[in-house]
Amino acid sequence: MGASDKGEQHSQSKEGDRVKKLWTGRFTKSAEEWVDEFGASIEFDQELVLEDIQGSLAHVQMLVKCGIIPAEEGIKIKSGLEKLQSKAIDSELAYSVKMEDIHLNLESMLIDEVGSAGGKVHTGRSRNDQVATDMHLYLLKHAKNIIHLITEFQEAIVHQAEMHVETIIPGYTHLQRAQPISFGHHLMAYFWMLERDKQRYTESLKRISVSPLGAGALAGTTFPIDREYTASLLGFDTIYENSLDAVSDRDFIIEFLSNSSALMMHLSRLSEEIILWSSQEFQFIELDDAFSTGSSIMPQKKNPDMAELIRGKTGRVYGNLIGILTVMKGLPLAYNKDMQEDKEGMFDTVKTVSGSLKIFSGMIATMKVNKETMRKATEQDFSNATELADYLASKGVPFREAHEVVGKLVLYCIEKGCFLKDLSMKELKSSSGLFEQDIYSVLSPAEAVKRRNSAGGTGFEQVKAAVEKAKDILSANKEPQIL
Repeated sequence: MGASDKGEQHSQSKEGDRVKKLWTGRFTKSAEEWVDEFGASIEFDQELVLEDIQGSLAHVQMLVKCGIIPAEEGIKIKSGLEKLQSKAIDSELAYSVKMEDIHLNLESMLIDEVGSAGGKVHTGRSRNDQVATDMHLYLLKHAKNIIHLITEFQEAIVHQAEMHVETIIPGYTHLQRAQPISFGHHLMAYFWMLERDKQRYTESLKRISVSPLGAGALAGTTFPIDREYTASLLGFDTIYENSLDAVSDRDFIIEFLSNSSALMMHLSRLSEEIILWSSQEFQFIELDDAFSTGSSIMPQKKNPDMAELIRGKTGRVYGNLIGILTVMKGLPLAYNKDMQEDKEGMFDTVKTVSGSLKIFSGMIATMKVNKETMRKATEQDFSNATELADYLASKGVPFREAHEVVGKLVLYCIEKGCFLKDLSMKELKSSSGLFEQDIYSVLSPAEAVKRRNSAGGTGFEQVKAAVEKAKDILSANKEPQIL
């Protein structure tokens, strides 16, 4: 982009019934209307309207500071942009497909507002660095907001976990009863998953907070611009060091979509458990009516639709990640029209992730926990079998041998139609003379949970400590709400 851009103005003259675009000088023929519609992005990139205006305001301020345009023109352009900003906030702007994208639409509107001076807003930049700047601004705002929403969800989890430290639930492996655990401990597993998600988003802010503005189409500009100044005005931490990289990089979007895919995977796992727990077969929890729906034909139904929907929406976020990876995999430097496909998946993921987190915060905060049902479930299975094996091991029996002894006892119970706690002392001693009366206390599910006090375990004291640690983390790292 060179000094000849100083005279570049947006033409609104008519050719037939078509508005001439900024780049029509090279062309002798206009595209058919349906071709324009196919190539236009305004239908979705109008989502970037406020970011585009924000970038233009900073760019114009820099142009004045560097003496590239007169101060009086800068003031006029700034006033026009602020009027458009106000209209955008009030949803009063009307966009045209003939203007292709949000950038040309706004430039056309700016010229309508302030006259030909509005055409100078494009001095020293290209739509390539302009759109990249918009997307960096958009993701910087929304990634911070997602961090805030994760924190809110974590708070709901910690609150429920604290109330249910001593609520006992069957723990599962292979979806088979394994060992009794604290329900609070189970919930806190998701707190730590979300903490890793939050760390990934936070780390990615370093790569989102980079300004491409002023990189031009691909080669920079001959104008004496100050890229560090506009970066500072826009709240970016730094600038791209290479103009080709600045306009062709979409790694920051790919990273955001990757982080979002991991987050949605965690939400989907919890969704699956919520769905199971609220079923007639489990009856461990009941969801609030606000997060459930009924059936059009079966009056008795209360369906966990929001959990199911989030589980399903995980697939679309994965799809958005795969979509942009596929778009980018074969592109030479620098900008290519393929990259127009980078936005819709990003917008959709922001909406999906933000909505899913809000739903989950409310769903977990309001769910009713059926403590008695959970407790009874731990007394009607063999999930305390490990306690017997550990008991024998503590008396010097090699664990391999203890495991075999208890396995045979379980088989005996299955054949007899009872549980381990129902066995008499005589029956227990027939398997090992090391069993004493205290074994019945060891077989209690609550005792089994209480005794597992290794670091990070399900023991009540460990869960209480984990809850307090989580509270400290939330208190220290809570992000302010952005949106």
